Amino acid sequence: MNPAYILTLSCPDRLGLVHAVSGFLLERGGNIEEAAQYNDPDTGLFFMRVQFSCAQATHEELKTQLNLFSRPYEMQWRLHARAQPMRAVILVSQSGHCLNDLLFRWKSGLLALDIRAIISNHREFYQLAASYNVPFHHIAVTAANKPQAEARQYEIIQGEAAELVVLARYMQVLSDDLCRKLSGRAINIHHSFLPSFKGAKPYDQAHDRGVKLMGATAHYVTAELDEGPIIEQDVVRVDHSKTVEDLTAQGRDTESQVLARAVKWHSEHRVLLNGHKTVIFR
Repeated sequence: MNPAYILTLSCPDRLGLVHAVSGFLLERGGNIEEAAQYNDPDTGLFFMRVQFSCAQATHEELKTQLNLFSRPYEMQWRLHARAQPMRAVILVSQSGHCLNDLLFRWKSGLLALDIRAIISNHREFYQLAASYNVPFHHIAVTAANKPQAEARQYEIIQGEAAELVVLARYMQVLSDDLCRKLSGRAINIHHSFLPSFKGAKPYDQAHDRGVKLMGATAHYVTAELDEGPIIEQDVVRVDHSKTVEDLTAQGRDTESQVLARAVKWHSEHRVLLNGHKTVIFR
């Protein structure tokens, strides 16, 4: 079987881009297996994802040739080996529903991940991590030691060469410095009540207000709290018969599903940043 790759790219829109990219691959014996593109009329940018196999050039040769090919088009691109799972680190606090869901999907072969470590500011999930044979790092975070704690977290992330950091209900606000270091490779999940119902017990607050619609949002982490580019969202309808416990259970299910889809698309290189938005080739 020929080596398989995923090429993602963006550049200013112009005539002939699809022809140019497909021609570049054809000249190197590339066989396109899946392709998708999008022209954004608001920004004038072109986005493309191509999945292809190629036996006539190595990964490094393709990268060298793509570097030359891309220059006249002002193209930003990335080339990934399809068989290589994405190295990931998960951060979690005391709510384990998203962590448990991601670990199960990963071990079931549903996520193209290589989960290298779990980091938590609490000790609750060390046994869960051990049951999946994933190293668990307990790093307590206080106002006094936050810089040192984040330095240790980043040391682990870098040491594991993590391409993705998942905040699976990690309830500490990351510093601006760490957000910048993790730009484009950290995904967060939260309930969709924001900016309403902030703080503790959001589902209690929602129940008190008699909400009829609730959901979850997965987005990239930025220094602007909970305002990063959105990757995925979903909603469920509720009514007067639902208790706080019902809302919480439905909310946790929705959070888990939304985060899993966002992680899956990111790990398959289906998400391209478009300023404050995302382009997703599902």
